[in-house]
Amino acid sequence: MARIHPTALVATGARLADDVEIGPYSIIGEHVEIGAGTTVGAHAVITGHTTIGARNRIFHFVSLGEAPQDKKYAGEPTRLEIGDDNVIREFCTFNTGTVQDRGVTTIGSHNWIMAYVHIAHDCVVGDRTIFANNASLAGHAEVGDWAILGGFTGVHQFCKVGAHVMTGISSVVFKDIPPFVMASGQPAAPHGLNNEGLRRRGFSAEALAALKRAYKILYREGNTLAEAQARLAPEAEQHAEVRQLLDFLGRAERGIIR
Repeated sequence: MARIHPTALVATGARLADDVEIGPYSIIGEHVEIGAGTTVGAHAVITGHTTIGARNRIFHFVSLGEAPQDKKYAGEPTRLEIGDDNVIREFCTFNTGTVQDRGVTTIGSHNWIMAYVHIAHDCVVGDRTIFANNASLAGHAEVGDWAILGGFTGVHQFCKVGAHVMTGISSVVFKDIPPFVMASGQPAAPHGLNNEGLRRRGFSAEALAALKRAYKILYREGNTLAEAQARLAPEAEQHAEVRQLLDFLGRAERGIIR
């Protein structure tokens, strides 16, 4: 049976796995589901139509599944879905989706999310990301697998941050950041490949060389985005990493950082 502190308030409709732990003064809403091995600290509020997977560590004073900060929201039963093995530190705020978009905010698995991070409505966060303190996503943003957002990074609504991206502290992201790129500044600008991160994750020397060539085509040779895409196409046939980059560029509706 779930271990619920006597001061916690858990709605009768909430579904908790047998080994879930709920800390003092926390509030768990009627439509919340929490998976096996997840722990919730003190003074947390988890509400809305929220599903949380297994083995998550949720710290004190978080707010998960609250209504989106969107004036168009009219109480529709939108959702928040969180995967497995995430660490969610103090004072994080994750909102549910809106019917104007997917209707669900999605956070994957194995993410390390530090204090005061905000993830707004309809965002999509992949797996194994790191959000440093006070990083924030506006509505409808996307963050790919293994991305690292430096402290106080702000991502504008509808922007996409590609897989394996790393941003510097206090970066302001107004356009999409292609996969594998390091970015910083206000507004954020590209500063080379995330070479060290890629090496640590086991990318081969051949893959890194292909990405270096791709970065040069995209950012160093004065090509327009269309010209760069055309020149990257043959490389994409030979290297899956360049294919991933090219596919992202095809979805970059806001344009890419320059």
